[in-house]
Amino acid sequence: MRLRDTLAGFHALPAAALLALGLAAAGPASAQQPAAPAAPAAPAPAAGAPHAVLPGTEAMAPHRAAYRLRLDRVRQGSDVVQAGGAMLFEVLDACDGWATRQRLQLTVVNRSGDQVETSSDYSTWESKDGRRLRFSLTQTAQGAVTQRISGEAELAGAEPGAEGGTVRYEQPSAQQVTLPRGTLLPMMHTIRALALAKAGQQRMLNAPLFDGTSEDGAQDSTTLLSPWTEAQAQPRFPLLSQQASARMRIAFFGKESAAAAGASAPEYEVGLRYFANGVADEMKMDFGDFAVDGLMQSLEAVPAAC
Repeated sequence: MRLRDTLAGFHALPAAALLALGLAAAGPASAQQPAAPAAPAAPAPAAGAPHAVLPGTEAMAPHRAAYRLRLDRVRQGSDVVQAGGAMLFEVLDACDGWATRQRLQLTVVNRSGDQVETSSDYSTWESKDGRRLRFSLTQTAQGAVTQRISGEAELAGAEPGAEGGTVRYEQPSAQQVTLPRGTLLPMMHTIRALALAKAGQQRMLNAPLFDGTSEDGAQDSTTLLSPWTEAQAQPRFPLLSQQASARMRIAFFGKESAAAAGASAPEYEVGLRYFANGVADEMKMDFGDFAVDGLMQSLEAVPAAC
């Protein structure tokens, strides 16, 4: 799941950059009990979308989930004293692709008592061959739109080491950006990481990741994989029954960090537990100055459209 796009690019609070992995506000939804969203209208694929399906895709479960966000920790010297909100996440099987929507609402309070409300609404359509992505992101702060990003990306291939591709942005301005060799799209990154964790032969996945939440193209990512864990005897939700899992920590690096050959700290990190069907029930979003826990409050399966 695309968790890096929750808060980026917003600096209304001193020393607090509220993120960007593409999520959105659920309006005034309560952080204690967020309501499930209605099925969104995902960005439509362009004509001639490919129908090939890569291994691992069939295991992904269409679902709708709601999470409560609450402050986990604050780095010494940070101006943040309180943070909380709600996140809604939806994956729909659109036959030849996956339609996803993430919506996030987060309220942050600083030492002076100033309160900042930020939200994001992020939707995609990704072909099941992992080669095409339509994306749309809208971010707001204090109710005013601060950023809109939309466009379409196409890769030459989704296999390890495959040639890169191209992004054609529509917003915030029309431009074309080249994607580097080995770039992965969001759902394919999840599928690849789960496959590696299950195989148990590789504990790290390094790859450029493009999800449409930045106008700068792909972002370098490093995913640390924990050992594969057998299914829980009594899971909290039926959709997690008989589903093994693995914990992962994903770090995202900007271009300057990449140029420093990994010497710099990541711009953003997220830790989460992914089940074999692509559902994540626990997560921790680390923005540097503070970290937020996300705990699943509700989970339901969504029937496929075909």
